[in-house]
Amino acid sequence: MSGIKIITRNKRAGYDFFLEETFEAGMQLQGTEVKSLRAGKCVMNDAFCLIDNNNEVWVNQLNIAPYQFGTYDNHNENRKRKLLLNMKEIEHIKKSLATKGQTLIPTKIYFKGSLIKIEIALAKGKKLFDKREATKEKDVERKIRQGNFE
Repeated sequence: MSGIKIITRNKRAGYDFFLEETFEAGMQLQGTEVKSLRAGKCVMNDAFCLIDNNNEVWVNQLNIAPYQFGTYDNHNENRKRKLLLNMKEIEHIKKSLATKGQTLIPTKIYFKGSLIKIEIALAKGKKLFDKREATKEKDVERKIRQGNFE
């Protein structure tokens, strides 16, 4: 397998959460979903992951737009999609989610060779003052790079 081509990123994830640990998973997709992803038609702003009673990980509210040239057999754009992880990873994630304040969010979808992968992260929510600190640090870094030392 060669090369990674990013399809989409969850840009708000790094701003709203402290990303602590990431996992790479496969996704169970239908044919028209793959074609839409190849065209880059995906939005993951509100997406989140859950683990059900059968120890299966599902991603919810991941919007993959219907395929433009699809017929009556086109997919439902907001359906739940099963993530493919091994049991060790699922057990580790379940133990971590038992910790107060942690959640599981998707951070990016990408092609790894010809396979579509999703990166999910264990995350802890940021408070408002944490978000302000992050923006201040980014502003300082930007000024240093530009040479503006006011």
